[in-house]
Amino acid sequence: MILRPTCLCLLICFVCLSDVRAEDWPAWRGPDRTDVSTETGLLSEWPEPGPELAWLSKKCGVGYAGFAVVDENVYTMGAYKNDERLICLDAANGDVRWRMVMTEAVLENGWGDGPRGTPTVDGEFVYAMAGNGTVVCAKAATGDLVWKISLQDLGGKVPYWGYSESVLVDGDQLICTPGGADGALVALNKLNGEKIWQSKDFTDQADYSSVIVAEHGGVRQYIQLTQKTLVGIAADNGRVLWSYPWPGRIAVVPTPIFREGKVYVACGYGVGCGLVKLTDGAVEEVYENKVMKNHHGGVILVGDHLYGYSDGLGWVCQNFETGEQVWAEKKALGKGAIACANGMLYCLDEGSGEVALIEATPKGWNEKGRFTLNPQSEFRSPRGKIWTHPTIANGKLYLRDQELVYCFNIKQ
Repeated sequence: MILRPTCLCLLICFVCLSDVRAEDWPAWRGPDRTDVSTETGLLSEWPEPGPELAWLSKKCGVGYAGFAVVDENVYTMGAYKNDERLICLDAANGDVRWRMVMTEAVLENGWGDGPRGTPTVDGEFVYAMAGNGTVVCAKAATGDLVWKISLQDLGGKVPYWGYSESVLVDGDQLICTPGGADGALVALNKLNGEKIWQSKDFTDQADYSSVIVAEHGGVRQYIQLTQKTLVGIAADNGRVLWSYPWPGRIAVVPTPIFREGKVYVACGYGVGCGLVKLTDGAVEEVYENKVMKNHHGGVILVGDHLYGYSDGLGWVCQNFETGEQVWAEKKALGKGAIACANGMLYCLDEGSGEVALIEATPKGWNEKGRFTLNPQSEFRSPRGKIWTHPTIANGKLYLRDQELVYCFNIKQ
């Protein structure tokens, strides 16, 4: 069979397009809170100066808030002189589409002021939490306020470094962690902010980790980690399904990872990591060790291996099932945050602002390019670093250093 030129071009385009998959990033660590994107068609190697900078915004205020990216909108938060705001940018050029005031009480902290979490987009609405625990629901298109509530009114106390959680929307419920004697976790009606339940039998103080949702044994549950406890809470009524004592120290930040009835957690300050297996109404320890002492850069699971920065060891690959260290690399890049897409790891050095692209492989550190963020913020606290995690969405890489938001083209 002889193909005409037009047909041949169409066939080539079809084959190329079939290998490209774009993906929104509607919440903290992506649509499933794993920090692993299913997006394809991205650069597997960067040119010498790094990927192309599509745009740079200097209008997002200070803070460490991350990004939710849906359609052509980029949502984040920032602190200004007298308030903290929820912000929507145009994904095409970084222009501000709207800003709405979440709270007039700016979180002040020696490591940097302002909000810490990431907004969550769900349909027509966007949800976010300010540094003082004010939770808002706004219309995603316009920023008009729908409802507002304070976690302090639910018995919560602002943690030392501020509320840092990114709220979870699951079905009709918004889940977050006020902490305290009235119940550490709360479920709110996402449409009006009214309380549905609060976990009266789980009353730890809020730390800095964010809730994930899981299904196990036919039961839907919310998994959270505090400085004392790893816990599973029933989605329907807030009852404790299981709990496991966790010896956290000073601050517990990384988000738990769930796979096939097993839950992995890690934290810094010398504590390390662990894996537990859920059984009928109980929990069984699989391992605890100090391979992954992850402070707040996050840990991700790709295949059967975990990746992240471990204090003392550097960038680490760890076997999920056994907890064994597969490799460690300390000299190539400093401590920081991580994300994954298209089989590649995006590693950010929080101190220098260097960003490295490496293969997600248990064979070792195989770098495919790097660049350094430029310019960098003049408003960052002397004690603060570049702590906002990388976000990958629709062929773009989003990074942040306080008021500076960078958007890079990473599509092939």
